[in-house]
Amino acid sequence: MALTETDKAFFSDGYNIGLHAVESGLTKEAIYVATETIYEAIDGLIDSLLKHAQRESIAVDCTKGCSMCCYQPVFAVSHEIDYLYNYIKNHFTKQKVEVILDRANGLNNERDKLNQTSLYNHKGACPLLEDDSCSAYKARPMACRIYLSMSVDSCQMFYDNPSPDKNYAQLLEFPLQAGRMMNEGFTHALKTAQLNTSEFRIEEGLATMAKQ
Repeated sequence: MALTETDKAFFSDGYNIGLHAVESGLTKEAIYVATETIYEAIDGLIDSLLKHAQRESIAVDCTKGCSMCCYQPVFAVSHEIDYLYNYIKNHFTKQKVEVILDRANGLNNERDKLNQTSLYNHKGACPLLEDDSCSAYKARPMACRIYLSMSVDSCQMFYDNPSPDKNYAQLLEFPLQAGRMMNEGFTHALKTAQLNTSEFRIEEGLATMAKQ
């Protein structure tokens, strides 16, 4: 499917942010700063979108304490996992880090055995979930940031009986596409410097980082 002009604009934004990291020497610090920059950009876009939705009486049902989406498999790019892992190590106690990584290992071991359909239907708490809120909210991956539901009832139905064909959460499409394109542009820029990226489930990525 051909990209729209809006898609191209978001891809370009992500690419330019990634290119700045490349031109800065592609150090870990440069990638962390670039990751923060792209997160700030999408957060700003979503804040504007939410204000517009409120003015137009468009329902956005995501609120703090609603965590049904935190039980489904969530995927992140390798630089996001690295950023998240670094955040955890620098903001949590050693004991709390061990608890999170133990949860990550346990969930990863469960999901590694599943086929694609079973994985999609699997419900398991994100290792970062505490009291129905994200304990690493500031460092959450793009996929978490752009997941905005228009109907909490649809989320409940998807949580209780997930089905890729019949039963799914009713999400706002615009932030989903914007975030995807920004991430694609970002990773494309990294590839120009021969830095290839991979995609991991959050628990899979954290478990992998802990072994390095």
